[in-house]
Amino acid sequence: MFQALTCLTAEHDWRLVLLAGAVCLLASTVAICLFHRAQAAQGKGRAVWLLANAAAAGCGIWATHFIAMLAYDPGIGARYDVGLTTVSLLCACLITGAGLHLALRDFSRWSPVLGGVVVGGGIAAMHFTGMLAMDLPGRVNWSYPVVVLSVAMGAAFAALAILTAAKRDDWTGTAMAAVLLTFAIVSHHFMAMTAVSLVPDPAKPGSPLSLSPGALSLVVAAVAVLILGMCLVAALSDRHSKDVLRKQKVLLDTALDTMSQGLCMFDAEGRILLCNERYTKLAGMSATALTGRSLLDVLRYRQKIGDFIGDPLESFQRRVADARNGRASEIVLETNSGRALRVIDQPMKGGGWVATFEDITEWRRAQARIAHMAGHDALTDLPNRTLFHQQLQQALKRIKRDQQVAVLCLDLDHFKDVNDTLGHPLGDELLKAVARRLSDCVRESDTVARLGGDEFAIVQVSTELDAPDATALAIRLVEKIGAPYEIQGHQIIIGVSIGISLAPYDSSDPDQLLKNADMALYKAKSDGRGAYRFFEDAMDARARARRLLELDLRAALSRNELELFYQPITDVMSGAITAFEALIRWNHPARGLISPIEFIPLAEETGLIVPIGNWVLAEACKEASSWAGQTRVAVNLSAVQFKNRNLINSVLSALSDAGLAPSRLELEITETVLLRDSEATLATLHKLRSHGIRISMDDFGTGYSSLSYLRSFPFDKIKIDKSFVQELATQTESMAIIRAVTGLGKSLGIPTTAEGVETSEQFAILKSEGCTEIQGYLVSAPRSSAGIAKIAQDDEYAAVA
Repeated sequence: MFQALTCLTAEHDWRLVLLAGAVCLLASTVAICLFHRAQAAQGKGRAVWLLANAAAAGCGIWATHFIAMLAYDPGIGARYDVGLTTVSLLCACLITGAGLHLALRDFSRWSPVLGGVVVGGGIAAMHFTGMLAMDLPGRVNWSYPVVVLSVAMGAAFAALAILTAAKRDDWTGTAMAAVLLTFAIVSHHFMAMTAVSLVPDPAKPGSPLSLSPGALSLVVAAVAVLILGMCLVAALSDRHSKDVLRKQKVLLDTALDTMSQGLCMFDAEGRILLCNERYTKLAGMSATALTGRSLLDVLRYRQKIGDFIGDPLESFQRRVADARNGRASEIVLETNSGRALRVIDQPMKGGGWVATFEDITEWRRAQARIAHMAGHDALTDLPNRTLFHQQLQQALKRIKRDQQVAVLCLDLDHFKDVNDTLGHPLGDELLKAVARRLSDCVRESDTVARLGGDEFAIVQVSTELDAPDATALAIRLVEKIGAPYEIQGHQIIIGVSIGISLAPYDSSDPDQLLKNADMALYKAKSDGRGAYRFFEDAMDARARARRLLELDLRAALSRNELELFYQPITDVMSGAITAFEALIRWNHPARGLISPIEFIPLAEETGLIVPIGNWVLAEACKEASSWAGQTRVAVNLSAVQFKNRNLINSVLSALSDAGLAPSRLELEITETVLLRDSEATLATLHKLRSHGIRISMDDFGTGYSSLSYLRSFPFDKIKIDKSFVQELATQTESMAIIRAVTGLGKSLGIPTTAEGVETSEQFAILKSEGCTEIQGYLVSAPRSSAGIAKIAQDDEYAAVA
């Protein structure tokens, strides 16, 4: 080392030595910066940066050597061979480039060290090739131990420089690596120069192609300019890259901070590398406090403030292990405050992981609400049909030997009347009130459901093997539901009909149990409503018979099995026939003649009354058009027909097709028609009457609002129900009602017709009370259309009158 110091002080120009060091440091800095660019690039981009790096590093080493050689004064004139000088530059670029390429390979953790050693070899190859390029009138002798030391020093410092550059790409790492690479080049050069001794030999011939020190200075200056140009390019590239990175960082930070999810990046040891604003809010800590902190510390802090449930250490170790094994994971963290956080961990290459945090508390609540809505009725919040079926299945699965399950199907009596007269909003409030009363009547273990409309159902699990619990519940329900309701200033009274089936006696299948309870409900309603009935096997037989009857009724029209009979209506005073009432009969191919009492209710329930009613209208008008004089035909209209928007068109079409005058058609309606949506019904009646069609009130006196209907619509006739006529001789109340109705008819100028007149005594009383017309077996039984002409021409009936 002392010998090298002597070489520097005695044989070199210090000004050029300092210049060589400055050029070397500049070139080393450029080389390290370009190395970092190549390290960050991939594919062709990396190859381009490596070529630039090899050129910068090789030229820097070469320029440093020859500037230092210009500073060296051997005491005898020296020139430089052009070919070997050029070869030395190529050695520096190629071997250094190979070393840098090797340092960037990922085949071993020692790749940067091996690459640095190769770079050191490139420095040595360039130096000794450059020394061979010296054209001196003498011989060069070497001290080989010092040569080996110089090569070792250059390789060692070059390896340290490249290793530092590979590990750290910040400004500190870049500066350290540049200084180490500079020291590698300078230390090798001056240590190798110490090993040189010159022996003058004037007889040694000079090379014809050699450069003088002045010419070499120009070449070195050109290389120095090249290095400075590369330095400028590197600086501009670095500035551009930093601008791009800065913009990308701004965009990335904006994207991260506007995410609805919390995001946090951890290293392999579980320390936080970065996090976004959303995560800091979820963690309850600032970004400054979180960065560099271990996840374990964060979990312990959150446990301390009551925002984490579980073992922090176990959770931390599991997540670190998953990341090291390359396993993605997803967990839901529950907090003491009732929040739920979904955490998804994605492992990163080289260790560590990225975690996303999403507060799914509201999402869970929304899912719970959706699930609740899917299984519950929106109006009453009771279980709907789907959930009821599921709970019935569960109850049947859990049933034991000493238990039974009762299924109660409930239908509100007169609810439709309330809905139609007081409106649907009030009807909805009534359903809510009924639902509350039902829930109050059952135990917690029972299930109350709304199946739809005004239909409800209950599942009751009982320890009794017979039916006392179900009976007690049914009695309680009839009493509670039948009690008056006060809703929006209205007092409402309804009832409930209940059908009950029992498992395992009636069935163990949920669908069959519901079906059986529904049949029992139908029986309860047909027995007068406001009652309960248990399922019996005979009900199933009746239901099957009813279904068969419905199937036959659907085909009755197409098979021409329906027929019209006519019963005359006569004037009390003159005995003349004023009208015929059309009465439908069904000639069943197997059961014979079926009364309307049996199939008309079925037709109304199934909606078949609309096509049947249209047929009756068309057929009656057609028949009446062949009658002589102005004899009218009376046709009954069902309340169901008034729900059909085409009713008016159907009536007018029947008249038009038959060529019958509208004044000869008399439509009979009952109070039931007016009970359902009375405003719309009255509007329809007014339109029919405007065409000249007569409208009669049938079964007058059986309802509770008859007088109000007479005031709201000018009926053409009032028909007194036959129940009052049949009780004339035995019930004074019936006599009083008939007297009141006939008196009302006289005062309003409306004719009155008494139905069901069968005896002369009845006829006499009705005549004395001022009844206008009579109808019944006293005059004639209903007859087919073939017998109508004979009745109209026979004077016998007039004599009876």
